Amino acid sequence: MAVSVQATHTQPVRIKTPLNANQKKGFVAAYAGWTLDGMDAFIYGLVLVPALRELLPLSGIQATQVNIGIWGSVLFAMFLAGWGLSMFWGMIGDRIGRVRALALTIVAYSVSEDRRVKFAGYLHTGYYVGFLLASVANYTIGANFGWRWMFAFGGVPALFVGWIMSNVKESHKFEEMKRTKKPSIIQAFGGLFTSKYKNRTIIMSLVYLVSIIGQWAGSIYVPTALTQIAQRQGAAAADAARIASWGGAVLAIGTVIGCLLAPILAEKFGRRVAMAMFMSLLTVTTAVSFGWAFFIMGSNALPIFFGMTALLGLAGANFAMYTLWLPELFETSSRGSGMGFISSIGRFVGVGMVFLIAAGVNHYGNIGTPIALTSIVLFAGLFLLPFTVETRGQPLPH
Repeated sequence: MAVSVQATHTQPVRIKTPLNANQKKGFVAAYAGWTLDGMDAFIYGLVLVPALRELLPLSGIQATQVNIGIWGSVLFAMFLAGWGLSMFWGMIGDRIGRVRALALTIVAYSVSEDRRVKFAGYLHTGYYVGFLLASVANYTIGANFGWRWMFAFGGVPALFVGWIMSNVKESHKFEEMKRTKKPSIIQAFGGLFTSKYKNRTIIMSLVYLVSIIGQWAGSIYVPTALTQIAQRQGAAAADAARIASWGGAVLAIGTVIGCLLAPILAEKFGRRVAMAMFMSLLTVTTAVSFGWAFFIMGSNALPIFFGMTALLGLAGANFAMYTLWLPELFETSSRGSGMGFISSIGRFVGVGMVFLIAAGVNHYGNIGTPIALTSIVLFAGLFLLPFTVETRGQPLPH
């Protein structure tokens, strides 16, 4: 009697490359820096209403909801313009290293290739953990001691610089490049517009601009919207500040979840499709949140807007896609410049959109309608994605 023997094959266990001490320190430095950056950025949104309610009358301007919306947009535009200057830190990073010019490239360079994509998602959660920290601080410090103390709390990141300088070493990839070639800042910048990189630089700058509009002409106004809804229902100033803080926390938690999903979706479906998922959700939630939920007059207005805030947060994780995608588009000598240029030029152009929001608030008499209309730009951004470069499964170019 013949006996058939069926061979069995076992799949080899894939063991991730362990992190050394400097890689761990590099990630901690990047994560903490990104967290504190997010905290400082969101403080502006949280204290916008109480600060302008006090400051506008001192300048002879009535502190109406419309005027707060207009002048708040002007302040956000100025913040974006200053933030846009950070493009030069990417170029400086390509010249002098990442320790002196901390950027997202720390993780791109330091973490091994088999961990890089997942750690990019982990890294970007830090920005929204910063939102959460700002919300907790506003709930306790801002609501009890006033908005000025929130800006004092925002000075904490300066204390972190010394630790970065003394504990984080340059990645071996940057050190190898430095021994063979050391591009000038102009060369690093010019490399972005060679025949090899010009199209991807321009297209990704436009895609990033769409994301900037989604955040700075959209979700950053969530605390303001919640404050106005709460005050419309008769809440006191301190209670409205706490409600806005809860909204910031919900937004942050939603985005952290999205950031953890981003690398999974990017590896399964590709960078383009994953970005399309986030941008589609952002388009719908922006339109519904500010075009409908903001205007609900009943007692269910706050619960509904809180629910939409969670979805806005989830959609806001589209920024995590840039953390893992942009490093894959440029070689070592231009990577910091490329990431700095793409992320910053969008902020400069986004200034114009924020000024349009201010004009829209003046025209419509509320912040909801002009912000809801930005969903048109978000929808148009989806048509840019077919022109981007798909990099799934490709290692970082050297």
